Amino acid sequence: MIWDAFGKAVAQLGDPRFLRVLALGIALTIALLIGIYAGFILLIAQLGWDSITLPWIGPIGGIDTLVGIGGAIVLIVASIFLMVPVASAFSGIFLDSVADAVEARHYPALPPANPLPLSDTLISSFNFFFLLVFLNIMGLILFFWTGPLAPFLFWAMNGYLLGREYFTLAAERRIGRTAAIALRKRYSGTIWIAGILMAAPLWIPVVNLLIPVLGAATFTHLFHAMKAREV
Repeated sequence: MIWDAFGKAVAQLGDPRFLRVLALGIALTIALLIGIYAGFILLIAQLGWDSITLPWIGPIGGIDTLVGIGGAIVLIVASIFLMVPVASAFSGIFLDSVADAVEARHYPALPPANPLPLSDTLISSFNFFFLLVFLNIMGLILFFWTGPLAPFLFWAMNGYLLGREYFTLAAERRIGRTAAIALRKRYSGTIWIAGILMAAPLWIPVVNLLIPVLGAATFTHLFHAMKAREV
């Protein structure tokens, strides 16, 4: 069931609606990171940190330039770490379009889904973002104690989160949140394994940016397969 759903999702990656969500997620992420850096540089300019005076050494100039360069390095490192969570959060706002595209191609006889309220989508997306960042920070900390087990820990944590989030998003637009959570609990093992499949490529540059779209499509297929088994 998982590989069938994943294969169908990959086969539809060229769909214009998929590409639109992917482009929006990446563009908004880049815009946010640039905005953070611009705000940081503006703050430095406003504070007027052009020099500092050190004991026994005296004044040292060019501090604003050094801080600016340091800020750029920090931004690059932060962007590597934050790109996927932020892109996932932004893409989550538009994932209804991915589910609609999947259902239009593979389940054309279905009636229109109930669109999720924008407020619920925003809350869900940003809750997911903060959870993803928190667990990845915890994963980095635990890395020093787990050593070679770190990738498995990373996959297990992120697999749980990705499966939980994407399945709920796919299901609640059809059967409501309460029923979606109940169905998720009945198939928790399958959903976790599918989430791990989504989490495994998160360390691969460029490929990791496809995960929000692939995840939404895969779990839309999984929801319909599980729903069919319930009948």
